[in-house]
Amino acid sequence: MFDMLKRLLVGRPRRSAGLGETLLPKWLALPVFCSDPISSVAYATEQIVLVLGAGGLAALTLTPWVGLAVVVLLVVVVASYRQTCYAYPNGGGAYVVSRDNLGESASLVAASALLVDYVMTVAVSIVSGVVAITSALRSLQPHAVALSVGFVLVLVLANLRGTKESGRTFAIPTYSFIGLTYLMFTIAAVRSFAGGLPAAETATAPVTQTAALGGVFTALLLLRAFASGCTALTGVEAISNGVPAFRKPKSRNAAITLTLMGALAITMFSGITVLAVALHARANPDGNPSVISQIAASVFGGESVLFYLFQAATAGILILAANTAFNGFPVLASILGQHRYLPRQLHNRGDRLVFSNGILLLASFAAVLIIGFDANIDKLIQLYIIGVFTSFTLSQFGMVRHWNRELAHSADPARRRAIRRAQLINLIGAICTAVVLVVVFVTKIEHGAWLAVAAMIVLFFLMRAINRYYARVTAEVAPDQTPPTLPASVHALVLVSRLHKPALRALAFARANRPDVLEAVTMATDEQETRELAEAWQRHGISVPLKVLEAPYRDLLRPLTDYIQRLRRDKPRAVIAVYIPEHVTRRWWQNLLHNQSALRIKARLLFTPGVVVVNVPYLLGVASQGWLGSELSRERQTVP
Repeated sequence: MFDMLKRLLVGRPRRSAGLGETLLPKWLALPVFCSDPISSVAYATEQIVLVLGAGGLAALTLTPWVGLAVVVLLVVVVASYRQTCYAYPNGGGAYVVSRDNLGESASLVAASALLVDYVMTVAVSIVSGVVAITSALRSLQPHAVALSVGFVLVLVLANLRGTKESGRTFAIPTYSFIGLTYLMFTIAAVRSFAGGLPAAETATAPVTQTAALGGVFTALLLLRAFASGCTALTGVEAISNGVPAFRKPKSRNAAITLTLMGALAITMFSGITVLAVALHARANPDGNPSVISQIAASVFGGESVLFYLFQAATAGILILAANTAFNGFPVLASILGQHRYLPRQLHNRGDRLVFSNGILLLASFAAVLIIGFDANIDKLIQLYIIGVFTSFTLSQFGMVRHWNRELAHSADPARRRAIRRAQLINLIGAICTAVVLVVVFVTKIEHGAWLAVAAMIVLFFLMRAINRYYARVTAEVAPDQTPPTLPASVHALVLVSRLHKPALRALAFARANRPDVLEAVTMATDEQETRELAEAWQRHGISVPLKVLEAPYRDLLRPLTDYIQRLRRDKPRAVIAVYIPEHVTRRWWQNLLHNQSALRIKARLLFTPGVVVVNVPYLLGVASQGWLGSELSRERQTVP
């Protein structure tokens, strides 16, 4: 039943040889890797207006200048990451760049920042999408948390089906949002020349000044607004992380897609900012109605079909922006798992050739975050950005050092000029992102961003601890110079509770292995049952001695482990082989009708040195039991 449901939801397994079929063309890579930075334009302007609104109407007039600063930074970061696409065609982004050029500690800081940022991307993007829905259908506002978690589950299922399949699904809302946004700009331009546009819904709302202005206070407010507007840069690094997912030539296609994404994000962010200023749109702390929905209502008409289509497209791309993280997080977690900084299971691909464990882990963290912050976009957005610019800065400084090494190995003048040009781009990017990181840290830390910093610190030390653990295990299990010695003897114990087919099969299998000593063991938890077992043992004339262990407290484990410890003291070089007959059911509910004592015994003996546990299954409801089944009649005939 479970397998049938899995196949229905996820699809049929794929062969490893089919990995090349999952590579993405540029038109499909755009919605897969760029939905986050493109969708960020839907709320980046709103965050600027929200912060400047605290300074009153005078501060709101500075919105275009803050927006221009964000655009300049976006140009610099896109140009910088184009160099990374060419220099590191195997992907990995900031983590791999930092690991190769800045050392282990810097790479783990970058990895911690990226992992936290990916979780935040899912939470912020989905909650922003739900805000777009509740801005149009305000009766759904009380159900924001349930809607958000539901969309997380939808994205999980889509991504478990495969990157290419999810890309095709997500291409529709992504390109719809892009097309409708440019249509909105066109209609706004035509209507402004024809007679003007109506003001935004909140244009006449009173603006209460809550922050001091003048001198340093104005500068601090502008820095806060700039830091909030830098949400427009989230997800820019995703393409450099996922270069291997592109069709050949991988680096060139990734760089072209990154440039196209930058052009779209810059023009859309600029247009929305211009319209927000022109229509006097104000931002509400709870995000309802959002600034972009107010703009759409003024341009398209609040009750028009185009308005609702635009809101649907906005909600769609905001929700699907989380898909950038669903592609970035599992890949990065896989690389970290391969390098033994995270559990190795994260390095494994699922049966659809995607990193299923990473997808499920990301979804779990994001759902917890959404529920914990009650799907409040204003609270969640404060945790954002720090991880983004930490990874940006480390990546760019790493690239500067990378080009230094390239210069040392290059004598061709043309090649050296190209390297110096690329190094200059990365150096400018490193300086800019480092300055922004300081600004973001100073302006957001008191508003809750310390939680993201704390998560990064915990993750950093956790990855170090995991790496040390794997190093200890590797050293411990490494083969010695001398070959392992053989055990002096094998003392076999066959656990029996009643004389039935499973017990007889276990006895037959134990005898086939020819141990030095073979005995059956039972725990006397019930006097009558123990007496009946002993009588049946004699009646069948089984030559294997039956050892009865007293269990006055009806505990199976203590008498057994005590007996095994005595045997180990008497025979320290012997191996104690414990054969456990076990019923194996065909239906899940049948397990509820068995006491599962075999599982408890196996779990306990697993931690006992010098003991080998052999599980002998008996398949209930199956006529043929294999070799043991065919040997049953002979076992009964041969026992003296």
